[in-house]
Amino acid sequence: MGSFEKQTTYYSDTKSSSTDIDHDQTTSDEVVQNHNQVPPPPPPLMAPIVSSYNDHIRPLLDAVDKLRTLALNKSLSEFRKLPKSISSTAEALTTFMRITGSVKESLRKILLRGEFHEYPGEKNMHCTARLVEMLNSFSDELNECPESDPKRKFLMEEFECLEEAKEISLPNFLPRTAFLSLLQSKVNGISTIPIAFVEKLWKYIEEVLISVLMSHVEDYHQLQISARRAGLNLIEKMKEKSMNWVLEVIEMEKLTDYTCNPEFMRDWNKFMCQKEEFMVEVNNQSRFRMELEGFGMIEFENLRHFPHLLDQAFDLRMRIVSYWKVVLRRLVDLMALNMRLSLDKLVNKELEMEIVSELMDPHGNGIEKLMEEAPNVAAKRARLTATVNKLKECREILAKIKGRINTTSSDYN
Repeated sequence: MGSFEKQTTYYSDTKSSSTDIDHDQTTSDEVVQNHNQVPPPPPPLMAPIVSSYNDHIRPLLDAVDKLRTLALNKSLSEFRKLPKSISSTAEALTTFMRITGSVKESLRKILLRGEFHEYPGEKNMHCTARLVEMLNSFSDELNECPESDPKRKFLMEEFECLEEAKEISLPNFLPRTAFLSLLQSKVNGISTIPIAFVEKLWKYIEEVLISVLMSHVEDYHQLQISARRAGLNLIEKMKEKSMNWVLEVIEMEKLTDYTCNPEFMRDWNKFMCQKEEFMVEVNNQSRFRMELEGFGMIEFENLRHFPHLLDQAFDLRMRIVSYWKVVLRRLVDLMALNMRLSLDKLVNKELEMEIVSELMDPHGNGIEKLMEEAPNVAAKRARLTATVNKLKECREILAKIKGRINTTSSDYN
């Protein structure tokens, strides 16, 4: 019995130990199997975060793209305003002809036709109106000068001229030399007024011409100096011609007393109708003044010292006053006509020739100089080109970023 119990106990312990080993082996296999198995994916918590991030960055990228587009359009607009690069003699010649044509057309508008829409706010460039004002001022100055006062030194100058013009001839004939002497004295008295007008006129034309020239060649530094010098030289030549012409007109007025204007005889007859009354008043010792039509109040006490010359002196004064009106009107009319002719020649003939002669150097390389771009224009062209290229690169980069964002968003969806 004892031996049997021992064997039973041993068997029982062995069985129990074997069971424990099998249990441990089963647990170990489960652990290995669980370790080799792929864990299940985590819950999709990142998708809302990425989607929210994309929703916030996409408007920022759109705003950046909008600003980039605005900057690109502005740069392209400035680039188009730059003068076209000149790369050949033919292009240079074409550009020169275009510039001179534009200058001439602008001058025709403001100087000859009275069109000022190119300079709406610059009254100094409304040339026809300013020229009319200058002519009116010239006329007023002539009529208001002392030489044009009809009662200035009334008959005293005539007495002096008649005394010095005496000759062996029939009596009561008015000596022409006396009239010419008075006329020359009066013309000399106003001679500085037309000369000053010519100076003032061409100073104004010079300002207008240089302003127009510079506005049309501002993008071509090669032409600016030549154009300005040509304009100044041309004005100097035209002013010299006008000055010589004015001096000739003054000399003509001093040498010849002639007019076909019927107003001269009409005015002279009107004045002479007062002669008889005037003579009676002068001979009346109790009277010292009287009203003469066209002269105003005349004092004649000192005239009684020249009774033998009174008749001729009165006639001479009436002739010179009547003719003087003709002289002044003729000066103004001739000045206006000559001014218009000079401006027409300047615009349509002289200007282009002067610019060409100034631009062409002795070696004939003047036109080729147009192919040299101004340093400031070249620098601006390079800067705008670099800016445009950078903005175009930014467009590609933004497009790639937007594409990645769209791809990421579709993957999470």
